[in-house]
Amino acid sequence: MENANSLAYILVGVAGLLLSGIIASKASDKLGVPALLLFLAIGILAGSEGLGGLHFDYPNLAQTLGVFALAFILFAGGLDTKFNDIKPVFWKGLALSTIGVTLTAVVTGLFAHYILRISLIESMLIGSIVSSTDAAAVFAVLRSKKVKLKDHLKSLLEFESGSNDPMAVFLTTGLIGIIAGRDVSFSSLIPSLIVQMLVGGIIGYFFGKASIFLVNKLRLGYEGLYPVLTLSLLLLCYGLSVLSGGNAFLAVYIAGMVLGNSEILHKRSLFSFHDGLAWLMQIMMFVTLGLQVFPSQLLQIAKAGLLISVFLMLVARPLSVFLSLSLSRMPLGEKLFVSWVGLRGAVPIILATFPLLAGIPEAGRIFNIVFFIVVTSALLQGTSIPFLARLLHLDKRNAHMPKPMLISNIKDWLTEIRVTKGSVLANKRIVNLNLPQRILFILVAREEEIFVPNGGTLLREGDKVLVAAEKDDILPLIEKGKASPNKEQ
Repeated sequence: MENANSLAYILVGVAGLLLSGIIASKASDKLGVPALLLFLAIGILAGSEGLGGLHFDYPNLAQTLGVFALAFILFAGGLDTKFNDIKPVFWKGLALSTIGVTLTAVVTGLFAHYILRISLIESMLIGSIVSSTDAAAVFAVLRSKKVKLKDHLKSLLEFESGSNDPMAVFLTTGLIGIIAGRDVSFSSLIPSLIVQMLVGGIIGYFFGKASIFLVNKLRLGYEGLYPVLTLSLLLLCYGLSVLSGGNAFLAVYIAGMVLGNSEILHKRSLFSFHDGLAWLMQIMMFVTLGLQVFPSQLLQIAKAGLLISVFLMLVARPLSVFLSLSLSRMPLGEKLFVSWVGLRGAVPIILATFPLLAGIPEAGRIFNIVFFIVVTSALLQGTSIPFLARLLHLDKRNAHMPKPMLISNIKDWLTEIRVTKGSVLANKRIVNLNLPQRILFILVAREEEIFVPNGGTLLREGDKVLVAAEKDDILPLIEKGKASPNKEQ
């Protein structure tokens, strides 16, 4: 009975943290704060120095969970990445994920050496840990409803964030090996990096193709088994990549891209499953990493951490971007934007647990500095990305609905209506409107956002709705006061 009660307490605690994370994701849209920052805050509040008082000091567990979760997040990101979008930006993304990461690590490391007065190799370790942009953070911000970038720019940023982790891991593990006194040199690690990238890429491509074949040919009797199939293939891809000496993160990302760019059975439901799983992993990962933090220790490094973070954002990242893209004809505004979207997230925190497990003397201080950099990056960069996109005229959203068109020679016609105050449309979901089935809601414009509605969409006062319907159906809708024609027509 006592064991059952203990399990119940654990389940209640886990459910509470997950529900808090879901509510935080909703709050992030309202407040304009990246969800990862709120997830971390939940973990800190639940930790030993927070309101929850939950003692958690298990860097090994935090690292394992973080690595595990990141694999799912990268796979889901790969599913949503289109080959046609990647092709035009491939070489730019490759330059950023290799040359850019290395330059960021070196420049940041030199500044950390000056600020912290620690050995050069330990300061370079800090630079290496924070050198890569974070896929989970970048995907979450760029795919939110707050910003709509030009396709090539969005693809470049997502491709960079999904492919630059191998270089950061390579630099971090290499420096840890040198500090720990192992017989390691960078000259011996360079061939290792090339092998990891090639093996990971080949395995990822193979598993992507294998996934396509199995999903389309097995003809499973239950649709619910297809997500289980892709989930097992994802885990197999990751595990075999590690055992084969390949980069597992790159492997699962490529496997996701290959699968996502192919015609497969139940594609929509599979995408929804992995998207939901990625969100679950994000919540678990960031909350767990937040639990690992002791706020009192952050105060001791706040000044140094803030200086390094600001330097990283304003000097190291822009310098690495402009040098990496020096041969590119990208406009200045786009390069400035890429420089600013250098979000640090879960990957740096996960990498910061490596020195803890390796017993590096300054490991605790390094972890706290990295965590502080991640928080300030999410707070300062993550919240300002939509504003900067508009300032640099890179936000392609159009707040104006298309003008109504009467399409000749067919019965249906398109018109734009406005949901007015007091209308029976206001504050109701489309599925509950009890309108003729021949009325189709095509687009909804709300403030600066345009989206395709579904049955569960809640209409609000002030919404502009593009509707397809026969005249006999749409005119009574307007005449009865349920809506009004848009005055801008």
